[in-house]
Amino acid sequence: MTDDELPLPDYDNLPAGSLESRVRTLSEPGVKQLLGYEKEHANRIQVVQMLERRLVALNTGQAAPSGGDPTVAAPEVGGAPAHEPKASPQTEGPKQNPPSQGVPTNPAQPR
Repeated sequence: MTDDELPLPDYDNLPAGSLESRVRTLSEPGVKQLLGYEKEHANRIQVVQMLERRLVALNTGQAAPSGGDPTVAAPEVGGAPAHEPKASPQTEGPKQNPPSQGVPTNPAQPR
C-alpha cells in the first residue's frame, strides 16, 4: 500500500497533532486502513494508540464519522515562506562591546 491509496491525502507528511481531527471524518474501514499502514511504516506510538482508540469508539457506537472532508488541503503542510529574510550590513544591530570583567586587554579593569 502506498501513501496515495490512503483515505487521507499526503498522510505521510501530516503532523501527528493534526491527524486526530482528520481521522474523525473517517469510517471504520478508513481508520483500519490507516492503522495498518501506520504499523507497517512509521509506527508512531501516539498515532497507533489514537487510531486504536478511534476504532474502539466507532465499534462500540461511542463515536461516528464527523462528516467533514478529509481531502481538504492541510494548512499545516505549507511551502516555504513567500520571501526569505535578508541579513546584510545595513540590517545589523549596533556593535557590542564585551563586558569589562574578565577581559585581559581592557586597561580600565583593575587586576
